[in-house]
Amino acid sequence: MIDIQDIRKAQEMLRGRVHRTPVLGSRTLGRRIGATALLKVEAFQRTGSFKARGVLNRLHSLTTDERERGLVTVSAGNHAQAVAWGSAQEGVRAVVVMPEHASPAKVAACREYGADIVLHGDVFDAFARMEELRAQHGYTLVHPFDDPAIIAGQGTVGAEMCEDIPDLDVVIVPVGGGGLLSGVATAVRALRPRARIIGVEPMGAPALRRALDAGHPVRLERVDTIADGLGAPMTGPHVLEHVRATVDDVVTVSDESIADALRFLLERCKLLVEPAGAAGVAALLDGTVSVPADSRVAVVLSGGNIDLPRLRTLLPCSLDPPR
Repeated sequence: MIDIQDIRKAQEMLRGRVHRTPVLGSRTLGRRIGATALLKVEAFQRTGSFKARGVLNRLHSLTTDERERGLVTVSAGNHAQAVAWGSAQEGVRAVVVMPEHASPAKVAACREYGADIVLHGDVFDAFARMEELRAQHGYTLVHPFDDPAIIAGQGTVGAEMCEDIPDLDVVIVPVGGGGLLSGVATAVRALRPRARIIGVEPMGAPALRRALDAGHPVRLERVDTIADGLGAPMTGPHVLEHVRATVDDVVTVSDESIADALRFLLERCKLLVEPAGAAGVAALLDGTVSVPADSRVAVVLSGGNIDLPRLRTLLPCSLDPPR
């Protein structure tokens, strides 16, 4: 397992290479939950999500041989964009495997950053194709979540929150594969040991909740959620170990609640996030997570990469032009 020292090292390496994203208060959300509500806006991060942190930390540890062989990864979008961007920064070739239904905006961004894109099947097929390419060409895998260097990089989100929010009581983090939750929880548990830490998954992709219940990683038979950034078909052993040691609970929310939270953030907080980024707020608004009165609650808005056609589908009334 990583510890706070690994996260501090990642912070130092990332200094000046990624943004220190803001923490913004929401009085409206605070009134709804009876507490102080604070939003860590990773939608403002480079490439539009927290993923740039973990990717740069992982690429920093590449050997000369690994750089020469090139990189491969698999992702529905945010990690793909971060790998494409990070590999361009480092001058390394990257092959990114994405499901065929991946967001066109995310695919286009990966291409613009210079990565080689392979669109293949659904998320399960994409993972399998990535492993085939890795075996055929000897590429170095930059895992989307289950890697200690990735987890340490994502942990810098938690370290910043603890530095910027005095007396932090509750931390709520969206969960896909679980790398962000693992890193944030490791930092918060070290720096604010009494804080309550909660992960939030979509009901249609509960890979981490299933793994915790089973006692080992479980491969989902189906992924069905509007939050494509949280659609990992499984978690991994590194993530599971960190979550067991540092996280208080992992809960699930419906797609309807996620869409309501996305609308709330746009209308009341003037923040445009993708569905994955709204999951933590969804858990507060629909009552899945209750917090003590007058506590200080921080929610990670993990990403903001959403294209306009997708937004029209999720929020048709808000975006239809006047006739």
